Formats: sequence, C-alpha cells, structure tokens
Amino acid sequence: MANPRKVAYADLESLAGQEVGVSDWHTIDQARINLFADATGDHQWIHVDEEKAKQMMGSTIAHGFLTLSLLPMLGAEVLRVEGVTRGINYGSDKVRFTNMVPVNSKVRLRQKCLSIEAKSGGKQMKMEATIEIEGQDRPALVAESITVLYG
Repeated sequence: MANPRKVAYADLESLAGQEVGVSDWHTIDQARINLFADATGDHQWIHVDEEKAKQMMGSTIAHGFLTLSLLPMLGAEVLRVEGVTRGINYGSDKVRFTNMVPVNSKVRLRQKCLSIEAKSGGKQMKMEATIEIEGQDRPALVAESITVLYG
C-alpha cells in the first residue's frame, strides 16, 4: 500500500508547481471492467466480449471513463491533506485518453500540483493527473482534476 504524502490544509500552497507523488500499481482485471460496464450501461464488445476482443484486438480493454474514475482512489494513495472538513470534486479540464488499457494491465497515478487558489471559502486544488500503464511509454490518461477543499 502506498504511503501518501501528508500536508496540512494551511500549507497546501507549498505544493504548487511540484510533483506530489505516485500511487501503487493496480491491476485492471475483467471483473472490474464488467462491473463498470454494468454500472454505466456501456457493454460495448471491446470491453466485455472476451472472445471477440481476443480475436479482433488481442484482449478486452478498460473503458476510458473507468480509467478516469480511478482518480479518487489512486489520488488517496498519493496525497492526504490533514485538517480538511470536506472535499468537493469540482471537475476536470483537458481530459485525454491517450492509450488503451488492456485487461490485466497494471496502472498507477502520477500527480503534479498545478495550482492552489482561494475558492468559495476553501482552496481549489488543480492537479495534473497522469495514469501510467506498466511497460508502456504512453500513459492511459492525462487530465487536470480540480478539487475544492475546506478546512
């Protein structure tokens, strides 16, 4: 299990411009892909039909939005802000799915803090999130995730 970097809410601004850290590797197995397909109703064959995908593409691939949905879980392995009463997912900018994630691939999150700004009585944190695939040069996803934290 990753040992997240810890920072006090009062010191968040010190992260701006820095790489924050990297999560552990996590395997994206077919069970997770199938559960995501059931949750979203996206049962396209490239994700869930193992036989057809094996013949046509070599294997099934994870949904791009499954990869994006891993940000909160993986982000908790990278950074823990102490003294926060609540955090609100404000959105994402510049989301790009830059590579496919074949079934049974291992992925991890690399995060860089782009900015910390005052927002609605809290602090808006913009992070560059890169989901890397083990053994691949190109990441699966690059996005700017935005969270508002309150102390």
